[in-house]
Formats: sequence, structure tokens, C-alpha cells
Amino acid sequence: MILVPGVLWRRGRVGRALGAGVATGVFFGAFVLVESGSWLGPAVVFVVLSVFYGIRVARRMDRLWPAAERMNAADRAAVVRATRRGEAVGDPRLAPAVAEYAGALRRAAEEDRLRRWVILLVTVLALALAVYDTLSGTTGETVASWLLVALLLADLLWWPRRRDRLLALADRAEKASLHRAHETSGTRDED
Repeated sequence: MILVPGVLWRRGRVGRALGAGVATGVFFGAFVLVESGSWLGPAVVFVVLSVFYGIRVARRMDRLWPAAERMNAADRAAVVRATRRGEAVGDPRLAPAVAEYAGALRRAAEEDRLRRWVILLVTVLALALAVYDTLSGTTGETVASWLLVALLLADLLWWPRRRDRLLALADRAEKASLHRAHETSGTRDED
């Protein structure tokens, strides 16, 4: 959910599943194409990942932020945009949704932290495979293996800092939005 770009929140459940699934299928299908040089493997990877990963991401998004389904696309997008930028949402009635979305991001980050050891293990295995492919594999296998190592290292080294920054922005947006909503309601009460 943290990696899902804000633009996907403009779509409904099926649109979010297609957006996340197709992007993932294309990305990993390209790895298989580089490694194998054949079109059959990438086609299978594309179809399988597009369907299964897309469904998984959409279900996780719905589970972590169920209130999103009751909002229209423009409101969802405004909430996500403000939260990811660390700003108060423009419409004070959306302040509770900013708090809900910020909470969903925190829950997603906590779930992901529990899985970090898996990424570390996969990185070690991918590094061993990359060395093996460099010594005995084809050029495509070597390139794909080292690209995978680079992505996994980025996940281990860069992503935690980016995730923490995103969570700090979400906290700031939540506070600012709730403060603005409180000020707006206080102004109405005085009238």
C-alpha cells in the first residue's frame, strides 16, 4: 500500500488491481525476457503476476483503508495527495479521511517491517545467484541477476528511509488537517 502511487486511488477496486498488477507483470516480465530471450516466459509471468498480484494489492488496500470505498474518486485522490505531501487537505470534511489513510500507511509499514528478514534472505540468495551467473551463465542471466540484486539492495538501504519520510509526512498531514477542521468548526460555532 505504501508503494502504490496515489494516482491508483482515483480508480475503483478493479482499476487499482489492474494498475498495480499490470505494472508489476510488465516489470518482472521484462526481467524474464532479458534472462531467457524467449517471449513465452515473460507472457506467463505477465499474466500470472498481473492477475494474482493485482488482486492481492487491491484486497490489501481495501483491508487497510476500508473507508476509501465510500468516497468518490476525487476525494480519495485529494486525501492521498495531501497525506503523501504532508499538507492539510483542502476540504475540512476530509480531515477524518486523512487520519484514516495515515493510519493505514502506518499499519502497512508495520506489516512490512515484520517481513524485512525475508528481503534480507532473498538478497543474500540473489547475490549468490548473481555471482554464479557471472561465472557460468549467459549474458542475459547475468544482467537480470545483478539488476535483481540492485533492486533488493535499494529495498534494504533506500526504501526504509523513504518509508519513514512518508510516514512523517502522513503524521504532519493528519495533524494539520485535523487542526484545520477544528479551526473551521470553531469558526462555524462562533457564527
